[in-house]
Parts: sequence; structure tokens; C-alpha cells
Amino acid sequence: MKKFLLFTFILFGLAANAQDENDDKNDTPPDGWSSEGKFQLLFNQSAFNAEWTGGGTSSMAGNLVLDYSLNYRKGNLTWDNKFLANYGLTKLKDDEFTRKTSDRLEINSILGKQMENSNWYYSFFTNFRTQFSKGYVYSQDQETGQPVRRETTHFISPAYLQFGPGMMWKKSEDFWFNLAPATARFIFVDPDFTSAPGYVDGSYYGVDTNNSSRFELGASVSSYFKYEVMTNVTMEHNLSLYSNYFDQPENIDIDYLLNLDMGINKYLSANLIFQAIYDDNIVGAFQVREVFGAGFTYTF
Repeated sequence: MKKFLLFTFILFGLAANAQDENDDKNDTPPDGWSSEGKFQLLFNQSAFNAEWTGGGTSSMAGNLVLDYSLNYRKGNLTWDNKFLANYGLTKLKDDEFTRKTSDRLEINSILGKQMENSNWYYSFFTNFRTQFSKGYVYSQDQETGQPVRRETTHFISPAYLQFGPGMMWKKSEDFWFNLAPATARFIFVDPDFTSAPGYVDGSYYGVDTNNSSRFELGASVSSYFKYEVMTNVTMEHNLSLYSNYFDQPENIDIDYLLNLDMGINKYLSANLIFQAIYDDNIVGAFQVREVFGAGFTYTF
């Protein structure tokens, strides 16, 4: 984990230098509301005929991405809001089940009041994160050998709500980080999971037996950086860190999301999503996912 954190901070440090070279990004936006959105429908497909001898399984996959920002500025007051939605499915030939490749719903909001002649702001942030649909663990029935699945998650189970005051350093709407040393965090789950026979206390997202939520108080660090790598190629970094003061504060929760968007023309693009999560309330190891596809893009 230490190596990952070191790599992440080096990455953002290099990105900061790149930001300094772009004078246009440093211009203060005008007062009032501003918005920007992007919708993507990405596809990935592979096919093999009956005579193909090299191995492989035919598959189809699709991924929907919605990224929308709504920001407000008046004098030294800013209010930045970001809505992220990502949902993907894949179907393998001869597999009974259609499986998820991506499922994320997240809302971020930061209210800031700028200090005079400074990039620092007094801030208050709110973050909400959950998923759209049910998640499953897949296995085989020992008696029949048929594939079976067991539901482990669904909408609002789990769901995370964080909020708290802090200090934000903001170079532009595309480059900022926020420090919140007194962050309240609620974890919500369906009590059907925590009241199941044989449930081990705290084994489902840290929530105790027969409970539907868990409260934590700790320190939060969040950051966002977006820049153009080259013409029509844009990279976004989202990093969130959290330490719970009252339960193993040295075990820092990490959520890192990278989005690389490669524009082909106005309506076609390729997209790479990489995400790494560490949360020892779930599993004491990194969870990693990667999604790549090409398809339709609409900017609004």
C-alpha cells in the first residue's frame, strides 16, 4: 500500500507541473453557473467460429458512461458538483448468466470560500457512492455441476455517505485537492445480509450483526486532475483516501479511478477505465478492474 500511495503522489506531482505549463487553465472562470457533460456507449466484442482451433470464447460487452459537472461561482464563493455513472455488462457464449463488468454511481459536491489572493479555500464536501444493480458470486452446484450464483450486493447495499469541513487547494476546476480532517462516514447495507444465519460480526462491509449501518469518524483526502495528454486524448485522475480514527487508522481506504478518453472524431471515441480499491472492511487486498472499449460519444 505504501508503494501505491507513493506512486500516486508522484503521479499528481508530475501532473501539477504539466498544469503549470498551461496558462489557459489558470484563468478564473466567470461568475454564474457552468456545466459540462459527456455520455458514452462503448462496445467490446470477440467471435470464433466452430473451426477455430486456437482457443477462445465468443463474447459481447457493453458499457455506459455518464460524466456530468455542474459548477457555480460568485466572487470568492465556488460550488462544484460532479455526477458519475458507469454500468457495463458482458455475455460469454454458453454462459447462463450475463455478468457485470462495471457498476458505479457517485455524486460529489464541494462548497468553497476562497482566501484572499490565494489558491486555498475553506471547504465543505459531500460524497455519496453506491451501485445500480445486484452483484453476485458465481460457482457450481456440487451435485448437478450447473452454474449457480449468490447475491452479495445491490442498490444501496453497500452505500457510502461522507461529509465534513476542510481546506481545499484549487488551481482550476480541472485540478484540486481537498483535506478534511473531521469527516463523518456512514456505510449503509441491507440488514438481510447482516442477519443471515452464521453471519460473522463485521464481515459485511464492517457492519455489525442485525444492523443496517456503520458510523465512522476520520480524515479524508480527495483530489481530481484532468489534462490533455495530446490532441484529442484526455486523462482524468480521481483519488480518495480515508482513515478511520477509531478502528485501525493505519489501514487507509483507497479508491483510485483513472479515465483515459481517446477521441476519434466528434461522435466516436475509445475509452480506458482503470480502478483500484483497498478497503479491509471488504477484503484485505487491492480490488482492481479495467475496462476498455470503443463506441459512441456525445458531449453536452
